[in-house]
Amino acid sequence: MSIYFDNSATTPVDIRVFESMIPYFKEKYANPSSIHIDGRSIREDVEKSRAVVAKTISALPDEIIFCGSGTESDNIAIKGIANSFKHKGKHIITSNIEHKAVSESCRYLEENGFEVTYLNVRENGIINIDDFKNALRKDTILVSIMLANNEIGTIQPIKEIGQLANKHGFILHTDAVQAVGKMNVDVSELGVHLLSFSGHKIYAPKGIGVLYIDKELKNFIEPIIHGGHQEDGIRSGTENVPYIIGISKACEIIQNELHKDIEHIKSIRDYFEGRILKEIPDVYVNGDTENRVCNISNITFKHIEAEALMVYASEVCCSTGSACSSGGMDASHVLYAINIDPVDAHGALRFSFGRFNTKDEVDKAVEMIKVSVEKLRAMSPLYK
Repeated sequence: MSIYFDNSATTPVDIRVFESMIPYFKEKYANPSSIHIDGRSIREDVEKSRAVVAKTISALPDEIIFCGSGTESDNIAIKGIANSFKHKGKHIITSNIEHKAVSESCRYLEENGFEVTYLNVRENGIINIDDFKNALRKDTILVSIMLANNEIGTIQPIKEIGQLANKHGFILHTDAVQAVGKMNVDVSELGVHLLSFSGHKIYAPKGIGVLYIDKELKNFIEPIIHGGHQEDGIRSGTENVPYIIGISKACEIIQNELHKDIEHIKSIRDYFEGRILKEIPDVYVNGDTENRVCNISNITFKHIEAEALMVYASEVCCSTGSACSSGGMDASHVLYAINIDPVDAHGALRFSFGRFNTKDEVDKAVEMIKVSVEKLRAMSPLYK
């Protein structure tokens, strides 16, 4: 029986979410764009779901666009705004620890005439706000900085950047895929114009994402998918109704149980870290250990390869970094960005905890990891 500590890669679907979706695969299957009675009924359910999702981030219902994933949401936000406002300037600011959905979108824009500044982060994994201020230019049209990092969990100063956006007039997007459900997220408080998050990180299914767009911007963002004008023409394509219902239920649970979830998940993470740091020598936590979301623990095990540890402790499901990048052999770009020793970076694992994890699982996992580390170090020529 495996122990699942990889909730930042994806979460299991909450049974309450699953049960809310079932009718929409069976009797409630009509197309919400149809004008007959069944279609109108489904449209009402979609709009009720939109209102629930909006409430989760303190937005208005008509500021919520449903799409296929967090990646798609990031792409619509970044490319859509860049193409719509390129007449005002072609300078974009992001950070060097973004998810690939953001960084690759920015590189695409660079290939098409835009200039992108990639901000470095400090060794704690957080950008320096003075560096950000110095990077601002008169032709800066868009800033995309993630709210919480997907590998080390650090929380960026988005509220301060939002205040600067209000002052200087640039548009601010944040990838909040790893933040929603792990901390309070309020778009007004943050001062963002666009925000992305994903269903499968909050106990809803894979294949559903959300883009928040400030109502003042909705008529100006250029779509990257064209078709039947669903979702106000910003994301055409027949709505994925069962998954919209599912993410709505997941958001309803967040509204009711966020603080309980945070307290539980943080206690599990801290218990895990405490045992690992106390009982295994030559290990350390990467990134800021205070200013981070409640669920992520990125730990370096010196003198071993992380992939080897995953093989030896195979019943403990974790990650060498972002699940979207795990196919590559290079160590994490995030760990390089915070100046982790390159050798140490190859010994880093991300453990991410969730709503359904228990301390009993932690106890079992720690014992497996301890035994595996001892075996691997005994074989390592680097370890004395």
